[in-house]
Amino acid sequence: METRTYSAIVHREGDLFVATCPEIGTVSQGETLDEALSNLTEATELYLEEFPAEESTRAFLTTFEVRAHA
Repeated sequence: METRTYSAIVHREGDLFVATCPEIGTVSQGETLDEALSNLTEATELYLEEFPAEESTRAFLTTFEVRAHA
């Protein structure tokens, strides 16, 4: 079985960590960072069983600035 590497973006929402895979579009959550990533891995594997990805493209992460209005 082939192994592919995908990106995960994680942020907090209240007491939970929310993890998103931008290449596939899967999202999951957990009470800890490890749990959120484990759940995202499982959700992505299940998704790919039904909708196989043809080729993996890594997400590009950058930053940008926004003027804050006080």
